[in-house]
Amino acid sequence: MTATKTAPKPKTSDKLAVRPLHDKIIVRRDEAETKTASGIFLPESGKDKPKSGVVLAVGDGALNPDTGERVPLTVRAGDRVIFTSYAGTEIKLNDENLLIMGEDEVLAVID
Repeated sequence: MTATKTAPKPKTSDKLAVRPLHDKIIVRRDEAETKTASGIFLPESGKDKPKSGVVLAVGDGALNPDTGERVPLTVRAGDRVIFTSYAGTEIKLNDENLLIMGEDEVLAVID
């Protein structure tokens, strides 16, 4: 796994205009490295999409079909997570590319 930089945070005046439903979360993917460890600059086509990012918003939890109660999510806004390669659906919001994915696509939370 290659090292990645954390994507810049949006301005504090920017408010996320999308609220994920149920067990969905919104993630800002980390930025891809532009240079290798040996100093070689990578073209856009040579960069791997990072498989980590920061959770911006979470839904209210999945519905338990037996009891009808909400099952709270284990990730919270602000958590850094690692997710599967093809996780989520990319959306563009406020000129920023974000991912909407299910909590089950998250592999780990980075402490």
